[in-house]
Amino acid sequence: MAASLLFYDLETSGLNPREQRIMQFAGQRTTLELEPIGDPFNIIIKLSDDVFPDPDAVLVTGITPQLANKEGVTEAEFLKIFHAHIATPDTIFVGYNTIRFDDEFMRYTNYRNFYDPYEWHWQDGRSRWDLLDVVRVTRALRPDGIKWPFSSDGKATNRLELLTSLNGLDHDNAHDALNDVLATISVARLIRGKQPKLFDYLLEMRDKKRVEQLVVAGEPFLYTSGKYSGDYEKTTVAVYLCENPRTGALVYNLREDPTPWLSKTPEQLAEAWKWKRDATEPRLPVKTMQFNRCPAVAPLTVLDDGSKERLKLDMDVIQKNLAIIKGDATFCDKVQRAAEILNKQQQTSFLANEQLVDAQLYDGFFNSQDKTKMSAVRSADGEELTTFAPDFKDERLNALLPLYKARNYSKDLTDDERVEWEKYRTTKLMTGGESSHAARFFKRLGDLANEKRLTESERFLLEELQLYGQSIMPDIEE
Repeated sequence: MAASLLFYDLETSGLNPREQRIMQFAGQRTTLELEPIGDPFNIIIKLSDDVFPDPDAVLVTGITPQLANKEGVTEAEFLKIFHAHIATPDTIFVGYNTIRFDDEFMRYTNYRNFYDPYEWHWQDGRSRWDLLDVVRVTRALRPDGIKWPFSSDGKATNRLELLTSLNGLDHDNAHDALNDVLATISVARLIRGKQPKLFDYLLEMRDKKRVEQLVVAGEPFLYTSGKYSGDYEKTTVAVYLCENPRTGALVYNLREDPTPWLSKTPEQLAEAWKWKRDATEPRLPVKTMQFNRCPAVAPLTVLDDGSKERLKLDMDVIQKNLAIIKGDATFCDKVQRAAEILNKQQQTSFLANEQLVDAQLYDGFFNSQDKTKMSAVRSADGEELTTFAPDFKDERLNALLPLYKARNYSKDLTDDERVEWEKYRTTKLMTGGESSHAARFFKRLGDLANEKRLTESERFLLEELQLYGQSIMPDIEE
């Protein structure tokens, strides 16, 4: 099959993919020349009754659980459509910040429903891309011919709805997934029309092998990332330090003088690396790069005098800082050790806060024997699942199986299974006192209801959420 782009967007019940859910999936397939192929996909997905949605998310999307459960399909039904008609061979999945947000929700949704979490975006010639970084690079390097938005405080912003409005592109209903998809395609056409060479180059650089070849060569390169300052268009000159303990690389921001960091211990570097809201000390100017997440990188040869000035790049400073790093034989090793320290701390923190099997996606890969049994689970109906005993080697799958049935085939639960499901819901939703899922949900509803600037439609949504929350509250015997 010829390669195609699948522009997609999600609306979700919250920001945390480990605990929240997809409520709307929209997508439109196009050719590589951005011409539409077939009709768009627009799928509403039901919310199972072990999830309290984030009220703030519902206020943004307008999708209530009542609407989703009336008009939507189950996650299992959605994924059958997705794998049969959307994740076809040679599909390039692309959206606006999809790699950092939407793709993560897709992985967790596949994981909970007995699909491999990763194969949908790499197997059979499939790949992924992200237009947000394309927009950032274009603004940084080749901005001519496009109107670029600024926020009310005068800072540069690349919000999709502002970019489309300023350039006269259709975007009638921001935060509706299908409208956001169509707006993203319009932005892609705008950039491809104004800067076709840059567009095609960045499309080719979605290949992690191309990224790795450029980065690990050891020469300075341009790197655009949302983690960098908007004062220089999210773009800097970076250099490879060492391998990332997980995947990819650790790179240094050559705008920053490395001298103060050379004498630090790995422990001190790790502490300085942590993001802190009210930090008064400089943060370690090292960034983790994952080659398989389409980082926006380019050789320095793309720089011209205009972009150097726009990005506030002093190449003499860049070369001086590069020489300092090259002249210290221990710095790279200490940075790598600091990364290992941070990884261990993060894993410990994660395990302390996320014990439910839904959150254990990254605990390991599934083996081939279990994948065969996972396929059998997906093929079974609700009644067949009652006597289905695949005996997975991976204990996560054994724990997920009764949850999968309860969420997707609730009408087929036996009396005993229903009792166990209610026990699970009670533990999940009610454990933790004031920090429990239920307590946080109703407290946030109360806080929002007391805000004076709510519109009539927003108050309606909050009332719907109040009713929904009460309807799924577990019955707790005194």
